Amino acid sequence: MMDSVPRKQGDPTATSMRFQNLIRLSAALMLSALWSGLARGATGGEPAAVVQVDVAACLAAAAADDMDKAGPACAAVIDNEKTAKPDLVKALVARGALLARHDQIDRAIADDSRALQLDPTLADVFNARGELWLKKGDKPKAVQDFGAALKIDPNHEKAKANHRAMARELERIGAQMAVAGKPSFNCAGARRPVEKAICANHELADLDREVYAANARVIREARDADEARKLQHEQDDFIVRRNAGFGRPGYDMKKAMQERLQRLNGADGY
Repeated sequence: MMDSVPRKQGDPTATSMRFQNLIRLSAALMLSALWSGLARGATGGEPAAVVQVDVAACLAAAAADDMDKAGPACAAVIDNEKTAKPDLVKALVARGALLARHDQIDRAIADDSRALQLDPTLADVFNARGELWLKKGDKPKAVQDFGAALKIDPNHEKAKANHRAMARELERIGAQMAVAGKPSFNCAGARRPVEKAICANHELADLDREVYAANARVIREARDADEARKLQHEQDDFIVRRNAGFGRPGYDMKKAMQERLQRLNGADGY
């Protein structure tokens, strides 16, 4: 049996073995780098962990009306880019409702609007945002949202009631605008100085029309004919006093008409 002979530096067999060892080492290093890269986050160097977005904490805090807990809990969900769309919508709606209960109207509208951008099929959220627009005094936007809710769900009871009420309100406003600045009588036939003064002043004209309408209502609601005649007699006396007092020093016709209207409407304004 032959003794092993040390291979010379230039031996092709030794070179081949060293090359194979280098290949194995390089492959091992590449695998190591690959696994390391998969385990690191996009920020570089930080281990990537699977982010668990806890929407339950947000929903629970909002349901409990706990602003202190809901604020950070919901923000953690809403501001996280990894939050799934359904959870994001839930968090926005929950926080929006909470903000609305605490009269943070603009922030609540912003959350509801973002939720509706993500999911425009939420009838409840359209109705809720409509009620918020109403609180801000934006009746056209409120009606639009109530209508949108009804398109999604024609049987949505709250949206139906809100839309019906707003339709009546807009109708009333339209009727008021149509007669704004017009008294109860035709100014074209005005002959008395007091009547001409009322026609020339929109505020006095509105008061005259309101007094006339209020008087007609109380007479219509009178218990019997005798009471109705008595009420009309009181109105006729007021007109006589108004006409006689107009133009005299110290007579305030606007104040007199306001007092008459208050008397007709009663202490509760009706």
